[in-house]
Amino acid sequence: MTTTVAPAVTVEMLERFGDAWNRHDVDTIMSYMDASCVFETTAGREPCGTRYEGRERVRQAFERVFAMFPDARFADARHFVAGDRGLSEWRFTGTRDGVKLEVDGCDVFTFRNGRIAVKSSYFKQRIA
Repeated sequence: MTTTVAPAVTVEMLERFGDAWNRHDVDTIMSYMDASCVFETTAGREPCGTRYEGRERVRQAFERVFAMFPDARFADARHFVAGDRGLSEWRFTGTRDGVKLEVDGCDVFTFRNGRIAVKSSYFKQRIA
């Protein structure tokens, strides 16, 4: 009997994942996502925000982020990994419809088979 062990998720992997976000490289971003991945956005009708399930729907949601914020950037990132969970803290900047947005936020991850199974995003709400 042969046992296959999934590669461990590391802080370096999350750094590379974040770098792909800053390049707006959706193909590379998706290479870090599990086959049955889930993305929970920062806002939506449900308590978890809008929930996208499956590779195609998650890919479309990520592409929408870059369409809404063509200059999206995640800076000052800090990453943590503990077993099958992880966290990335960051400062998001981007411009939408001529309005500049700058907020602190984080992604809470659940890992499966060495990939990201769930990416749940949160950020501070700024009051103008």
